[in-house]
Amino acid sequence: MTLSAVHNRPDTYPTRSAQEAWSQRKDPVFWGKWTPAAPLTRAQTDEFEKNGFLVLRDVFSAAEVARLQDESHRLRSGDARLGAGNVVTEPGSDAVRTIFRLEDESALFNRLARDERIAGKVRFLLDDDLYLHQSRLNYKPGFTGKEFYWHSDFETWHAEDGMPRMRAISASILLTDNDALNGPLMLMPGSHKHYVSCAGETPKDNHKASLKKQEVGVPSPSALTELADRLGIEYASGPAGTVILFECNTMHGSNGNITPFPRSNAFFVYNAWSNRVEEPFAADRPRPAFLSRRDPQEPIRIVSGDIE
Repeated sequence: MTLSAVHNRPDTYPTRSAQEAWSQRKDPVFWGKWTPAAPLTRAQTDEFEKNGFLVLRDVFSAAEVARLQDESHRLRSGDARLGAGNVVTEPGSDAVRTIFRLEDESALFNRLARDERIAGKVRFLLDDDLYLHQSRLNYKPGFTGKEFYWHSDFETWHAEDGMPRMRAISASILLTDNDALNGPLMLMPGSHKHYVSCAGETPKDNHKASLKKQEVGVPSPSALTELADRLGIEYASGPAGTVILFECNTMHGSNGNITPFPRSNAFFVYNAWSNRVEEPFAADRPRPAFLSRRDPQEPIRIVSGDIE
């Protein structure tokens, strides 16, 4: 039985085949309709639709940022009793690279994920109820923090998790100052309108290697060069508390960090409730639940007020 046979709908974004291929996006970027009551201005909405990302500053107070930083330190301290499968270390060391399932590991980050100042904006852009497809704390230590190679999240989520359509948005909340030097998020503006179908079959348990260094499901150097020549590369910087929203198909990555200054962010993937995952489109079985929530019981309940 072919992988496509387990789906009730055609594969709109085939990938992991013999040859790399390009196609145009077949889904909206902004799914709703702007009104003066919207949580984003018309200019912000247009910018997100055009570029595939949006940088929001001064979202949280200094006191809220301090609470989130303290909680981030606690989670990495070794005293938090984290789930064994939720921690990924740097290649070649025991330094923490990523902590997954933040909403389960921390009540404070659970509250952050449901905050109207983030989730409310995402709900507006996707025009649907939301659930958390994935969440994590990314930590890029000073001197030794490794790079995250160029990729489209959607390509992986579609191939290995079974996400049907491009109706998901990631939110990165900066917990440390991010500048041009310490490995900030880099993005190719407008790349979300192009889908790069990657070459090569998905290895069994590919996630075990890709969490440390992604080598499958990434575009070729020639494709990345063409995208960069056409669209350019921008980096998203800002002080702690800045929020970066980026569309699931936006090509992005980050350099390593050889400065003394660590880079850390909380990362939430919001998927539209109507876009819940199915069987993988290009893998023999789904990735583990800490990478792809497969059984959300209900949409998240968005709340307002200070984070305490």
